[in-house]
Amino acid sequence: MSRIHTRHASFTLRAGETLLDGLERTGHEVEYQCRSGYCGSCRTPLLAGKVCYQEVPLACVAKDEILPCCCRPVGDITLDIEAEPVKKQA
Repeated sequence: MSRIHTRHASFTLRAGETLLDGLERTGHEVEYQCRSGYCGSCRTPLLAGKVCYQEVPLACVAKDEILPCCCRPVGDITLDIEAEPVKKQA
């Protein structure tokens, strides 16, 4: 299990959970559209650590960026992203 660190939070990905799902679960607002690496909307700065992709994404990403919708962390990673307060459902 990988530990994910952001500006104001740290969490562990759950089994079978994508990085984007884990970020959303923990109150991080990440823009996305396709959830499969085509559009690049979820592009996020990677400060430390490594990720891998099962398939090369079609969206362009810089050396220090990742696409949380379709990458898998290789160990612990640190992202340059803020957490929003988790909204409780009524």
